[in-house]
Amino acid sequence: MENSSDGEGRNLWSEADLEGEEKTCAVCGDRASGYHFHVMTCEGCKGFFRRTVVKGIQFSCPFTQSCPVTKAKRRQCQACRYKKCLTVGMRKDMIMSEDALYARRALRKRKMQKCPPILLADPPEDPGLSPEQEHLIEMLTEAHKKHFDSTFSQFINYQPPVRLGLHNPDIRGSQEASFSSLYLLSAHEDNPEEVLPDVFSLLPLFADLSTFMIQQVIQFAKAIPAFRNLPMDDQISLLKGATLEICQIQFNTVFNEETNTWTCGSHCYTIQDGALAGFQQIYLEPLLKFHISLRKLRLHEAEYVLLQALVLFYPDHVDVTQREEIDRTQEMIALTLKKYIDHWHPWPEGRFLYAKLLLLLTELRTLKVENTRQILHIDDRQNLSSLTPLLSEIIS
Repeated sequence: MENSSDGEGRNLWSEADLEGEEKTCAVCGDRASGYHFHVMTCEGCKGFFRRTVVKGIQFSCPFTQSCPVTKAKRRQCQACRYKKCLTVGMRKDMIMSEDALYARRALRKRKMQKCPPILLADPPEDPGLSPEQEHLIEMLTEAHKKHFDSTFSQFINYQPPVRLGLHNPDIRGSQEASFSSLYLLSAHEDNPEEVLPDVFSLLPLFADLSTFMIQQVIQFAKAIPAFRNLPMDDQISLLKGATLEICQIQFNTVFNEETNTWTCGSHCYTIQDGALAGFQQIYLEPLLKFHISLRKLRLHEAEYVLLQALVLFYPDHVDVTQREEIDRTQEMIALTLKKYIDHWHPWPEGRFLYAKLLLLLTELRTLKVENTRQILHIDDRQNLSSLTPLLSEIIS
């Protein structure tokens, strides 16, 4: 019986298949589909290795260059994943060009039509994510890593903008004014009288931290092509509607469920700090519950970034103009998140994970409304402007 391949070293039947033995990927330990580039691997590692080599991507490990590469963690460090691909013997010289691969597959298809094999391997139970979905995750992950400072190292000497940077008071209420302040990234401290005087209050500190996070969310959104292609007014509407919710999703990545604290660099914040700043239990208790619930789901980085994008592209804001386009983008993100969960959290682990995330997003929207109400109430009660212009504009 003639051996057959899909063009890049994958055996369509083998001794392992005949004996009913399940092989594992030499890179991540997932179920292997055959030999790819000289090594028994899964479809995911095969595609990752091929894309990395063809595109000439250079990765760098932010840790100790010894990150674990498993089915659950293989996306967390691409540098260590690629390094392991090479370590286990995957060969770059076996990667065929797109033209050669297409010709090889066409030839194989013609042969099978003339003389189909007696025994073929069972088709994979889960075809995995499509190339478009893989690309979406990679793009969002890159944007997140580039614009979210999880160590909060840049916040140490952070000085938020204290002015809108607009010199014409007649246009401060216009969309142009909103856009300018939302996209402002440098401080304007030419008027010392505008600096907040109450340096001992936790509210100004939280306002500065929120502004720091808001600016990162803006940059994250601007790194997404589907967002950049929208009209300016729609960009502003989406940012105003989603930024505070995205900040909470990002804060969850630094939440410690054992101590119920948020680790922001060298500082840890508790729910009691929120109470000292003037927030009420009607907001703080559900907020803590939300973070505990979300953290317990043990989301991957890809799921966190997809959640952020899902919240950003919310088509139901009353003042968006490109509603259908935003809806299509949100649907694509939602389908990708569902597919990722189905693939990486098999039953029974991921049985209700997607549904739980949707419920938490509903809670998050309610929390945002209450958060905004309490911020405005506290600021008004103190009879001084504890809010930065950017935060004021977001919650307006």
